[in-house]
Amino acid sequence: FRLERSELLGEDEFGEFGPDELEYYVDARGTFDKVPLCPDDESLAASGADVAIVGAPTDDGTSGRPGARFGPRAIRSAPTTWGRDAWSIQLEVEPYERLTVVDAGDAPVVPSRHARALRVIHEKVFRVAGSGAIPVVLGGDHSITYPSAAAVARHVWPRRVGVVHFDAHADAADSISGSLISHGTPMRRLIDEGWVQGSNFVQVGLRGYWPEKATFDWMRAQGFRWHTIVEVEERGVDAVVDDAIAESLDGPEVVYLSVDIDVVDPGMAPGTGTPEPGGMTGRELLRAVRRIVGAVELAGMDVVEVSPPYDQSEVTSMLAYRVVMEALSSLAARRT
Repeated sequence: FRLERSELLGEDEFGEFGPDELEYYVDARGTFDKVPLCPDDESLAASGADVAIVGAPTDDGTSGRPGARFGPRAIRSAPTTWGRDAWSIQLEVEPYERLTVVDAGDAPVVPSRHARALRVIHEKVFRVAGSGAIPVVLGGDHSITYPSAAAVARHVWPRRVGVVHFDAHADAADSISGSLISHGTPMRRLIDEGWVQGSNFVQVGLRGYWPEKATFDWMRAQGFRWHTIVEVEERGVDAVVDDAIAESLDGPEVVYLSVDIDVVDPGMAPGTGTPEPGGMTGRELLRAVRRIVGAVELAGMDVVEVSPPYDQSEVTSMLAYRVVMEALSSLAARRT
């Protein structure tokens, strides 16, 4: 299974979502930060949204502990949400005063049909981007970056997209247990199909013992650039992030940001399916997101791999919520 560019740029095979699917993806357990719900094309267009939250509730691509399908709900209902009164102490800005933010609901994912899930996530994100809103996608496992980033690249074409990817793992394997659409393969699919050029794919926070050397050899041949956690330790997060920004924009005009919550040390973000000891701090990640979104033209982003069954006192969902809020606040600050 591949979401081939020729197929995606052809006739829309989805048409309008059917009534059952419409009901499914409207049935959210509260919107992100209580922003208005605009789940269909008409309400989204009428809203004039600058940013739209999209849920991608699938974890059929996991190779270890499941549960990320509940991530969008957990992030939306994180206990530290502030609503329209939010004030960023870090950036001294009221994000909801300067941005129109809505929640577009979830893509109509059906559990156990992973290929279909990726197709409808792609279609949902593409329609959101087509409305003029920046899609902020809540995962879900990391397989959702494949259809989501592809949808953004499809929307902005002929402009090119650079990707900044925070993760403990490179997620560039060719297959996992024979599957091409695992959460360990999305970056390989994006490169193989030409949605993103390898030289404009930048990864931050890599550590541990997977993937194997052959995958890194392939990444090097494609022109990938990466910054391991050791580099973050030695040079500091600001220097590494500044390099990542420059590398992602070495040709492209816009940036897609992908944040796997397992880039953070599991002591601070235990609620994830593939925890990897020795990661970034939550503070470092939030600072990095502010720095990136404040410096680039953001075309889309995702926050993935929040797995509530393994969370402790909702600290992981709160951190993921704050990642989105730092991005929103940075977008708002750019409008000063």
